[in-house]
Amino acid sequence: MLTGKQKRFLRSEAHHLQPLFQIGKLGLTDSVIAQIEEALEARELIKVNILQNCGEDKKEIAEKLAERNGLYVVQVIGNILILYKESVENKQITLP
Repeated sequence: MLTGKQKRFLRSEAHHLQPLFQIGKLGLTDSVIAQIEEALEARELIKVNILQNCGEDKKEIAEKLAERNGLYVVQVIGNILILYKESVENKQITLP
């Protein structure tokens, strides 16, 4: 579990990032989850944009992603999710 201090740090690190993925009307599919996990392994911290036409609620999507092993939803702000997962081979971010 991330502490408040770690979440604040990750939010500040994610501030300048552009969303890498968009979740649209098909919702959160297995292929999208796989792509998100690959991107997290490479970058550790990403943003995901949930489009207006998405049939699933953003909180449901955040909960599904948070169930993944080691994946943390740092923040849900508007239609943007900030996701963090510590990389096994490509460690870049050192949490306070």
